[in-house]
Amino acid sequence: MLRLSFALTLVSLLLFNCGTPVDPESIDGDDAGYKIVSRYKTVGYAQDVVINDTLAFVAQGEGGLMILNISNPNNPTAISIVNEGMKGYANKVALKDSVLYIASGGFGVSVVNAANPVSPEITATNLALKPAKNFLVMGNFLFTSIAEYGVQIAEISYATQPDIRGGTNTPGYAQGICSSADSNYLLVACGEMGLAVFDISELQSGWGNYPLLGWVDIAEYSEDVVTHPTLPYAYLACGTAGFTIVDFSDPTDLKIVSSYDTGGYAKEILYRDGRVYMTAELRGLKIFDVSNVSSPVLIGTVKTEFAKGVDMDDDYIYVADEVEGLITIAIP
Repeated sequence: MLRLSFALTLVSLLLFNCGTPVDPESIDGDDAGYKIVSRYKTVGYAQDVVINDTLAFVAQGEGGLMILNISNPNNPTAISIVNEGMKGYANKVALKDSVLYIASGGFGVSVVNAANPVSPEITATNLALKPAKNFLVMGNFLFTSIAEYGVQIAEISYATQPDIRGGTNTPGYAQGICSSADSNYLLVACGEMGLAVFDISELQSGWGNYPLLGWVDIAEYSEDVVTHPTLPYAYLACGTAGFTIVDFSDPTDLKIVSSYDTGGYAKEILYRDGRVYMTAELRGLKIFDVSNVSSPVLIGTVKTEFAKGVDMDDDYIYVADEVEGLITIAIP
């Protein structure tokens, strides 16, 4: 009987302690001085945000586009909503001057002229860039990732009326996109196929063939990518696998430098001054010190309900949270 009791106790202890090797709750840490100063509940489900001076442009799902005045970050105020006439579920937003591009999946891209933010005007909708996932604005070109159809290029010297031109297929489903610092390479987060790099040094008018130079498989699902402003490093948000750094100094031989399992679902990512800021849905906003690319350090977590999109200016970080709306975070 004693042996049986001991065995049952041992089994209970083993079951109690069973779990993931690292409990994500134990690695969240504190907020490292990054403090929430305001929460603004948007009309729709906030998916993405772009900041331009004192304006915040929020893609809010079935609620379309919301424009807010953030001149007082402690008390954002609504200016206008663009919804009627806009098709689909607004997931991502990009900006050129005062013109906004809204990615709405199977409903393609909508274009909004917000030169007058009180009375913005839809200038195009349901553009044949489907299913639109994300954007890169580079000079007079708009790159749109369109999942299984790769990346499409439009000329936007007349910003309110994109002229759809060439494009390229990608391995996997194209999601986040960015360019290298010298604009010679296009880097694409390709979902289940990791990271791909294309030669766009001969971009010219947007027509042409843009060869795939190399790709690297990355754990789980590559959602978003940004690059270092001067060095050949790419930082990726990789879904349930967290955060990964890739060396693309030789674009024909991409090398994974390091990774970090953050818990949650890594969704969108920014780089600034040796730090990476990444949304992780239920795990909020993650802040990393990446001054040593071989050993990134999680220095803080700002907890939010369901963090999706992120942008920042010199003093604040802005998170589009599907549940809480627009969250403003002071940079220490």
